Amino acid sequence: MDFHLNFQVSHKVYLRDPEGTEVGRKIIKSAIDLIYELGFEHFTFRKLAVEIHATEATIYRYFENKHRLLLYILNWYWSYIEFLMMFGLQNIQDTRVKLETVIELLTHELPQSSGNMDYNKRFLNQIVIAESSKVYLVKEVEEINKEAVFKPYKDLCGRIAALITEHNPTYAYPRSLSSTLIEASHHQQFFSSYLPKLTDVEHHGAKDFTAMFLKDLLFKAIEHP
Repeated sequence: MDFHLNFQVSHKVYLRDPEGTEVGRKIIKSAIDLIYELGFEHFTFRKLAVEIHATEATIYRYFENKHRLLLYILNWYWSYIEFLMMFGLQNIQDTRVKLETVIELLTHELPQSSGNMDYNKRFLNQIVIAESSKVYLVKEVEEINKEAVFKPYKDLCGRIAALITEHNPTYAYPRSLSSTLIEASHHQQFFSSYLPKLTDVEHHGAKDFTAMFLKDLLFKAIEHP
């Protein structure tokens, strides 16, 4: 599938919409590349300014700080994943196959043909795995949450929870399970690559291990309570 993607990220995340200007889009594209290369801890607006041949002041016109920039990138990603999920499920009737399809989406790199965009999909995927928890595991999370800036993530969890309920209407914890699946997909992919002794990847092979584990976890929870 080949199409142009444009998602509306909450205006509470940014000071000026980066999708509205060429400079703004360059900020996002280069930020993804640089965060992937350096890690979020070592990423700074000064380094980003050098990369895009601009000033730090230019970047601060778009984002209050690097936390908000990462939040923007992740909000865009979660909206993208929800779109891919709904697109991929539209012709599937079997509820088990729907959930298996979602697991495959959460545990593999983004398809190369899924949309016309400038962002490096592999870098974006790796940033989400390694850095996504840093937007909400912060002391100010309650204050940040009041601005509804986690809505795309919550919407995605809600979509998955609805699929779980569709498969088993009596299951009591669909939202908790959906967020657990998303977070576990990140942890297990990260651990498999860097801390394999925290996983069972050596017995199953790296490529499909996380998907196999999450399918086992999911269906044992909702089909054999």
